[in-house]
Amino acid sequence: MIDRRLSVAPMLDWTDRYCRYFLRLISRHTLLYTEMVTTGAILHGDRDRFLGFDPAEHPLALQLGGSEPEALARCSRLGNDHGYDEINLNVGCPSDRVQSGRFGACLMAEPALVAECVAAMDEASDVPVTVKHRIGIDQHDSYDALCSFVASVAEAGCGTFIVHARKAWLQGLSPKENRDIPPLRYPMVHQLKRDFPHLQFVINGGFKTLAQVREQLVELDGVMIGREVYNNPWLLAGADRQIFGDDRAPASRHAVVRQLLPFIEQERAAGTPLNRISRHILGLFSGRPGARAWRRHLSENAHLPGAGPEVIEQALTRVPEDEAVAWGG
Repeated sequence: MIDRRLSVAPMLDWTDRYCRYFLRLISRHTLLYTEMVTTGAILHGDRDRFLGFDPAEHPLALQLGGSEPEALARCSRLGNDHGYDEINLNVGCPSDRVQSGRFGACLMAEPALVAECVAAMDEASDVPVTVKHRIGIDQHDSYDALCSFVASVAEAGCGTFIVHARKAWLQGLSPKENRDIPPLRYPMVHQLKRDFPHLQFVINGGFKTLAQVREQLVELDGVMIGREVYNNPWLLAGADRQIFGDDRAPASRHAVVRQLLPFIEQERAAGTPLNRISRHILGLFSGRPGARAWRRHLSENAHLPGAGPEVIEQALTRVPEDEAVAWGG
């Protein structure tokens, strides 16, 4: 069974396989998610590009975007065959592009269709199928409507719901505004757990510290953090001990960078530009002496032709060695 007490949200253009490999060096246990991948991209594009990952990334979930049960079933089977630990359906993204494809948050208005999709995905996969969704959309944001959605999808075979505790406005707000403007309503998610105790609920939205995670775990099965982890990845350094009970000390920031270097060397040999990897580590020394010099050196040099691991090593000299291992907050 997957331990869902802490996970990193799927973030388009952010949680690619380079980001995930890096985050795994900081936390051994935190559940990681891919970016959302559309069924069309997988079925008609480069499957190795969209589904490939390093085995070190486990535990790892694949998030799919789509609304055609047959296509989602085929992609779930492919995800299962590639070795993902979970297949997740996106019912939370509010962007216009996603809506035009009839998937994402707009699907909350069609619980019967979501249930049909989940049933097809569950039939095609040997690993858990989960759904990530909002608490509502537009004027359809009552608790009764949310319960109806959960009950319908659960009956189709979904046992775990990742709930972004904000509703989404499909018209009038940008995706960025939808992450901040609609108010957070954590009590609605807590009530879901009380009303559906046999289901697992993971809450998402606005969390910035491990202390907040621990508070939520009193009532819920898990917490998902997004942008805060990306901007301050060292937040995960304390997760293994504080959330998962693993007393092994995490590596220092400098040690994490040194562990990343062989991976960078390998990827550079395969033709991956350095800045596709280095952009994910800019926030590693956030709040530490030398953090600005670290970011500046990477930003000014990682994009240059032929840039390789030596750029990372040079940037590391701009930052004093960690005086002590930080456990995160």
